[in-house]
Amino acid sequence: MGERKHDVLKRALILWCLLCAAGQGAEYAIAVSVDGLGSTYLQDLVDAGRLPNFKRLLEEGAGTTNARTDYDITVTLPNHTTMVTSRPVNGPRGHGWTSNTDPAQGVTIHSQKGAYVAGMFDVAHDHGLRTGMWAAKTKFSLFKVSYDAEHGAPDVTGEDNGRNKLDVFVYGKTCAELTADFVANMRTNPCHLALVHFGEGDAVGHTHGWGSAEYQAALATIDGCLGQIMDLIATNERLRGRTVLLVTSDHGGVEKNHGDAQLPLDYTIPFYVWGAGIAKADLYALNRGARASPGGGRPPYEAVAQPVRNGEVGNVALSELGLGPIPGSLLNARQDLRLRAAVRKHRK
Repeated sequence: MGERKHDVLKRALILWCLLCAAGQGAEYAIAVSVDGLGSTYLQDLVDAGRLPNFKRLLEEGAGTTNARTDYDITVTLPNHTTMVTSRPVNGPRGHGWTSNTDPAQGVTIHSQKGAYVAGMFDVAHDHGLRTGMWAAKTKFSLFKVSYDAEHGAPDVTGEDNGRNKLDVFVYGKTCAELTADFVANMRTNPCHLALVHFGEGDAVGHTHGWGSAEYQAALATIDGCLGQIMDLIATNERLRGRTVLLVTSDHGGVEKNHGDAQLPLDYTIPFYVWGAGIAKADLYALNRGARASPGGGRPPYEAVAQPVRNGEVGNVALSELGLGPIPGSLLNARQDLRLRAAVRKHRK
């Protein structure tokens, strides 16, 4: 434990020096996934003044409401595995997890793939950083077992921080409960890299329909939880000015489902980054030549012009922490998604 603490302090000092020199980046990266948050519903409610914290995110962050899910599958667990690993679901370089139910005992992402599939928590943990996941659904136990002390990969980077890649794992709770636990943890012993998953929008969508009054009320509840996290980042002495917040979704929805990967209402989602050094900007405008707005289309992974995708979360978060990409990843593997406008240098 003493060696790990020393490693964390050493890395924090190096990272702080790099941040001061670069004038950008973060010490903490928090990814929030709002299950079932379709962009059409989000924008309509923001425009109607129903979601003040999402409005703040859209008005102050760098992002787009025209991001994309995985190309082949628009359901929860495969898309969250894509976020964690920055890999598509299918194909030779995909993570291969297609099930959307609680995993059977002992089954992991790696056993399904037939090879170890590294995730963002591997990279952060192996560099001595603290990691955590807070998730609404019990099926997210997949990540706990896949990256625990038995199934996680050996740490061969610097000090040996062990095979368990998730220091904190909380699941099966409501938005309010998850937020309370997350905020308390971040105030006392903050995670450098965290993923928070809110599930009410999806649950209500399946019961009452996407866009229904009940769905809108669920998003309003989540908006309040998001506001607590944003306020924490803005006011906490340790986090203020040192934290980036990434907000995206696994899929949208239409009527009472979201399983058709060819439907725009299913595959069109938001992707926003807010916090340290981030100013309001359109991600497609910032990334001309590297990303291209898909309009209403659904570009495959083979297309030359790629949209912003939810699967970029892992490598974006690591890049903000000053770390390299996830081994074996495909999405944003070059970590070239720009979040800030270039600083124009003037001649002396």
